[in-house]
Amino acid sequence: MRNNRMSIKEKSIVFIGFMGVGKTTIGALVAKKLYRTFIDIDQEIEAMFNMSISEIFEKHGEAKFRELEKDTIKSYCNQKLKIISVGGGAFMQPEVRDICLTNCIVFYLDMSWEQWKERLNILIDSRPVLQGRDINEIEELFYKRQGAYSLNHSTLNVDEQTANDAADYIVESLKLAWDLYE
Repeated sequence: MRNNRMSIKEKSIVFIGFMGVGKTTIGALVAKKLYRTFIDIDQEIEAMFNMSISEIFEKHGEAKFRELEKDTIKSYCNQKLKIISVGGGAFMQPEVRDICLTNCIVFYLDMSWEQWKERLNILIDSRPVLQGRDINEIEELFYKRQGAYSLNHSTLNVDEQTANDAADYIVESLKLAWDLYE
């Protein structure tokens, strides 16, 4: 089901980007500022299984997780007025990219490798795709995903921004776009 008939103001907004760049934090702030419901896809899946993403990967495998992730994203992208944060690997799936780009407004939260690397110590234990990888393999994954992330409606580099500043910028950008295209 495509929501192409939906007005630009009604479209849900999807945040994409590498793990740990602030999709959930910034997305929640944008939702609050726009009076919309915030959905974190990883949190939704954790609630369905009553376990962490790492536990889901371990018990059910990445393939099962990715399938459920895709179905959950598709469900929310067909709804109006949501703010959706998707996991760092979700946008690697062509079907996820297609449904997000067709039905929603997609914001890519970009961060330089140098800036992101500083967050690694707080992310490594909670991100299953980082487990067992050395820094060079993680850097390769970081850059490998850039191509998929480049398929978006708007990019915001968050290197030197607070989450609140980034959220304010996004809200102002959306309001300007809504005025221009409505």
